[in-house]
Amino acid sequence: MIVNGPETTKRSIRILLSETRGFCAGVVRAIDIVERALETYGPPVYVRHEIVHNRHVVDSLREKGVIFVKEVNDIPIGAVAVFSAHGVSRRVEDDSKLRELHVIDATCPLVKKVHNEAHRYSRQGREIILIGHNGHPEVEGTMGQIEGTVFLISTEEEVWQLKPTDPAKLAYVTQTTLSVDDTKEIVAALKKRFPQIVGPGASDICYATQNRQDAVKKLMSKCDLILVIGAQNSSNSNRLREICESNGTRSLLIPDAGSIDSEWFKGVETVGVTAGASAPEILVQQLVARLGEMFDATVESLAGVSENVVFRLPREFRRKGLDLKEAVD
Repeated sequence: MIVNGPETTKRSIRILLSETRGFCAGVVRAIDIVERALETYGPPVYVRHEIVHNRHVVDSLREKGVIFVKEVNDIPIGAVAVFSAHGVSRRVEDDSKLRELHVIDATCPLVKKVHNEAHRYSRQGREIILIGHNGHPEVEGTMGQIEGTVFLISTEEEVWQLKPTDPAKLAYVTQTTLSVDDTKEIVAALKKRFPQIVGPGASDICYATQNRQDAVKKLMSKCDLILVIGAQNSSNSNRLREICESNGTRSLLIPDAGSIDSEWFKGVETVGVTAGASAPEILVQQLVARLGEMFDATVESLAGVSENVVFRLPREFRRKGLDLKEAVD
């Protein structure tokens, strides 16, 4: 005999999506470069370090014939090699020439802009202060691009420990995955201690970092829990979670929908969802689908900044269909 039990009713939950989320123009460009290198030259294509900080992106490219290496010395002589979006040092550039590699540079143009600013300051005889996180590949690349003295700092306290040769000949630059809000206290301390210091204008910040942080601040006031999709080694994704936590909103950094736990949602009526600049949109959609399986979910979008920035590809990969009037180097 079969006895039908009572139907289980799913608990209602509201999903609020940050409209400003996911891939930035620099990440789109970097992935596009690797895809077109595969089309043009065929596999294998070698990439120094992860092209962007996301396992799903890296695994997908690996399946297509990309080989990721730690250093250019791991790449066969004469092979096709791509530099990641984070940029590289001059030493890496020199080693690539010695190995006669066909190099395609996927460094984000905004990172390149920081390199160029640092070169300009260095030519003026200034010592450079780099605001960033020790060990981050972008920071390592930037420090390796600068001739002369570079001071790396990440906190306001470190400003007061600096011992420059000439306090009147200083300049500062910042890691691109840090926003104006992330660096404003450090910059204020630098200007207070070294009134003659020079640095980039506000327009030089990474638009994507600032936009995603501004968006998550609006999101957290409306949510009981915020899920940030991104890799553990993604600086901008970690910062989104930190901003929520520091403002009293519970937040978790997750790699994908497969990592969520039903226990997280006890007492949660509205869950916010955003994604770091290197997280593909499909991961957001998979998370929404998973939450829809677990709950009686309604999905809404929180309006944010519309991003239409496009970065030019290297000349060898440009196609006639790209409107160069909209693209920027």
